[in-house]
Amino acid sequence: MKPCIIIPVYNHEHAIAQVIAKLKPYGISCFLVNDGSSVACAEVLEDCARQEASWLTLLNRKENGGKGAAVMEGFNAAQCLGYTHAIQIDADGQHNTDDIPRFLEAGKLNPDAMILGQPVFDKSVPKNRLYGRCITNFWIAIHTLSLAIADGMCGFRLYPLAAVDKLISTTQIAQGMAYDIDIIVRLYWQGVDVVNIPTAVCYPSDGVSHFRLVHDNVMISKTHTKLFFGMLVRIPKLLLRYWR
Repeated sequence: MKPCIIIPVYNHEHAIAQVIAKLKPYGISCFLVNDGSSVACAEVLEDCARQEASWLTLLNRKENGGKGAAVMEGFNAAQCLGYTHAIQIDADGQHNTDDIPRFLEAGKLNPDAMILGQPVFDKSVPKNRLYGRCITNFWIAIHTLSLAIADGMCGFRLYPLAAVDKLISTTQIAQGMAYDIDIIVRLYWQGVDVVNIPTAVCYPSDGVSHFRLVHDNVMISKTHTKLFFGMLVRIPKLLLRYWR
């Protein structure tokens, strides 16, 4: 197992240095993917990359393409360098980096599975986001005909890169905020097993959220529609998983 970390970054210049400082003790190579951020954020990222050049690689995208586009660029870079697994974590400091060893241990025990964060929220979580997650997780249970995926939107997860490469080489994955939902449902359809890890989540340390309530909910709804119809043609295969 050769793991790395991928962090998509879009204008989180006030939080990213703290996130990097928390990751450094683990000694894991990290890809920062600058998804067309502002000049101010780009300067912070360049400075971080210079100071931590031994383990941190900065990838710059010219234009903002969305979270999914940024993470998948990180996947491509990681695979080119021979990494077998990638931890995805958000740039705003909402995830508990102390749980990284737990994700890695679960990955070692289940090298072909995706290890997904199951959020344990504090009082900082916006109620509308919490209710939205409940709706999304209801639909994910329908898309997979299972309760295997405890939470489909947590951005803290560990991917087996061989399975990811197989998927993204043949399938168009959502580029924006619907990415987290789209990729794990499709990986599940592909036969990838799931391990859920409870992890504390707070919202967010720098007070910046790029979730656009109307636009992103529309895109997530479109993704759920595509996944629902994709599920219908996979019903026999999904049901067979219960008898493996």
